[in-house]
Amino acid sequence: MGNSLSERTAAANFILEVPAFGPGEEPDLQPARGLLKDKEIVLINTPDLLHPTVSQHKLTEHVELCVRHSAPGPHVFLLVLQPEDFTEEHRLRLCRVLKLFSDTPFDHSLVLISTPKKKKSGFMEKFRLHPPLKHMIKLCRYRFLWRENLEHSELFSRLVQVLKENNGEHVKRDTHQ
Repeated sequence: MGNSLSERTAAANFILEVPAFGPGEEPDLQPARGLLKDKEIVLINTPDLLHPTVSQHKLTEHVELCVRHSAPGPHVFLLVLQPEDFTEEHRLRLCRVLKLFSDTPFDHSLVLISTPKKKKSGFMEKFRLHPPLKHMIKLCRYRFLWRENLEHSELFSRLVQVLKENNGEHVKRDTHQ
């Protein structure tokens, strides 16, 4: 999930090490399967769930479909955030979407900060202190990575770390929400 289609797609393709999702095409919640260090994984590149025109009903449908595609449920939410475009409204919307999955979605979340469109000296520190991004990182137990120069093995180990911190358990959705 995240606030930039191109960055979400790039992150998913980076994880799978093959172009499973095309650039510029809006994802339709179809899962992509692949192997990551001999482990089968299922990635779901979500549509723009942070757009304010997406109705609550449509959000609930997307969440239910994500849970079905990742049965028994998602293990990790990779939140791909474009820092200069991530607003307080995006943060609030992302929190609401994640809460549709579970009461504890942030326990299963890792923030992947995209490379800014225009890099300037000190950009990493500047964006890490950006209030909406800083708050999201705090909610996710300070689990975050920079996409800049990220190695595949580092991302894999952080995803595994999130799994271990949750004893390998998937997100358990309360169906009475």
